[in-house]
Amino acid sequence: MKKALSAISGQGYKVLFSDEAYSALGLLLKTENYSSIFILVDKHTEIHCLPVFLKYLSELKDADVLTIKAGEENKHLETCQEVWQELSDLGADRKSLLINVGGGVVTDLGGFVAAAFKRGIDFVNVPTTLLSMVDASVGGKTGVDLGGLKNQIGIITHPRMVVIDTHYLNTLPENEYRSGYAEMLKHGIIRDKLYFQKLSEYKSLEYSDIEDYIHHSVSIKNAVVSEDLYESNLRKILNFGHTFGHAIETHCLNNSQKTTLLHGEAIAIGMITEAYLATQLCGLDMSVAENIKKVFLRIFPKSSFTKDDLVAIMELLRYDKKNSHGKVKFVLLYALGEPAIDIEVASENIINAFEFYQQN
Repeated sequence: MKKALSAISGQGYKVLFSDEAYSALGLLLKTENYSSIFILVDKHTEIHCLPVFLKYLSELKDADVLTIKAGEENKHLETCQEVWQELSDLGADRKSLLINVGGGVVTDLGGFVAAAFKRGIDFVNVPTTLLSMVDASVGGKTGVDLGGLKNQIGIITHPRMVVIDTHYLNTLPENEYRSGYAEMLKHGIIRDKLYFQKLSEYKSLEYSDIEDYIHHSVSIKNAVVSEDLYESNLRKILNFGHTFGHAIETHCLNNSQKTTLLHGEAIAIGMITEAYLATQLCGLDMSVAENIKKVFLRIFPKSSFTKDDLVAIMELLRYDKKNSHGKVKFVLLYALGEPAIDIEVASENIINAFEFYQQN
């Protein structure tokens, strides 16, 4: 019989796994005596995940369910306003609880909604995608996009707890599973090269294996966040691949001529291109960059970018949250497991990095 995974303690909350997580949430509901409980879902998780969640917590069968449209394109202040209005109409007060059941859009937006409503109500995250399990639901970042730019409005605030149950992964299409896998590979690249090597042979994993890997990824992220909650230094390493990745994701989302990319698909490109930049600016061995490229291109189909795309992507880099004093800052690598932060990059390096990605 498989040993139960230990809880991971964040700053004032715990990440719990499987049956233990549901038991802990049930205890929280009993001891806190919330005035009202609301469950936030999107149109997909309402159908595929909410019935599973309620099976474990029958006491919530009469809770009000708030449903938002699915997808990054709906992660904006207008959706927040709709949820705030619905909470208000249903009589929510400062002793209400919001339970976010969904992927990164639901946990990011739901956390922000809870943090702002009545100057802050409790919330619980129940991530249902691999990406949200290893990334979005942990670490305290909440927020929404503004004018098509990712995560421009938000606040750092923590849930009361995070409930991780890998059975929700049954509901995921393959591309969503791969999207989360990219973040797990990132954790290995920046912090644990043996973990990266283990994950490099991408395959469908048994529940026990993927649960162990999720636990390891959450432990890596939690250790970094616990040391630097407000991203003044160490936490920046979690942005490896994201400077390019967010700009690529935003460009494809806003351009009707481009195929919309999932977060993990975009940061996979970001990690390949930023690995190349590291060979130019941080002395990373080219064989390491080539291997990172090979690993990601085995998992993700290659995208193509025109010169016009590249101009638009470079323009979007100006809005990256890591920038300061008008300078674009990247997280790069000295070696696997040895990230470099706050590296300024010239335009010609950026063009060369995309050529590295696109060449065979």
